[in-house]
Amino acid sequence: MRQAEEQKRAADATVAARLPETFQWLLVPTQAQPQATVEWQAIRLTGNDVLAVRASKKLRNEELLVTALAGTRLRMELDRVPLWRGDHVAIKQLMEDFARYIYLPRLKDPGVLIRAVRDGVALMTWEQESFAYADSFDEGAGRYRGLRAGQQVSLPDTDPPGLLVKPEAARRQLDAEQRAAVPRGGVGAATAVGAPSAPAHDTGEAAPITEVPTRPKRFHGSVPLDPTRVGRDAGRIAQEVIAHLAGLPGADVRVILEIEATVPAGVPDNVERIVTENSRTLKFTSHGFERE
Repeated sequence: MRQAEEQKRAADATVAARLPETFQWLLVPTQAQPQATVEWQAIRLTGNDVLAVRASKKLRNEELLVTALAGTRLRMELDRVPLWRGDHVAIKQLMEDFARYIYLPRLKDPGVLIRAVRDGVALMTWEQESFAYADSFDEGAGRYRGLRAGQQVSLPDTDPPGLLVKPEAARRQLDAEQRAAVPRGGVGAATAVGAPSAPAHDTGEAAPITEVPTRPKRFHGSVPLDPTRVGRDAGRIAQEVIAHLAGLPGADVRVILEIEATVPAGVPDNVERIVTENSRTLKFTSHGFERE
């Protein structure tokens, strides 16, 4: 009896050892463009992990399984295909597109797309690099309801409502609403009309000279951001600091984002390639990796 059990354990060990050698090829459907034919990419798996772990690691390393998507990358996909339906697209429609079409990044789950939407809407540079968000579109009035950009939006992880709006369309509506909010006659029209002014009495004495305090003309500031919450922190900074400065007449506000990363174990080749290409696409004025 004991001998039979030992033989069974030995057989099981042999099968377990040979499984990684037998099942070592991963077949992935790929499609570069919507008009291109679907091709099967064969990728060899290595390592001693179980099959599912080896396959998922390889897919992530080759960007064939995306677990995190930046808002800027989502904008690139919206423009590349394109995925816009006119000047906007419903978030639910995007979820269906990413689940159906092979030429789009293969997302781990719908939550990856929702987080990309939140990140893109919260960007201070939404006009150049991402998009705006609206609750809905009023066909009769030709305007977006609940239009907002450069700030955090709260979206459920499942069945999200709302639309992504092209930056140029959002800017047109925001500018039109701002012009409509300014009363005719300009800022001076808000002064009271018909209120009698107190008569000036000549006392023969020279009026005291009042020194007008000098107003500050420049502001500078720097703040560290949590790399896992950049969208959230940058959105708060844009709303609570930058918006107040940019709204001043004649203000020239410049915002420069500096990134410094130290990786003791070294940056993998695929990450170096992705970061370099994305930095070039996003028009970084300077970027690069250093090898000590």
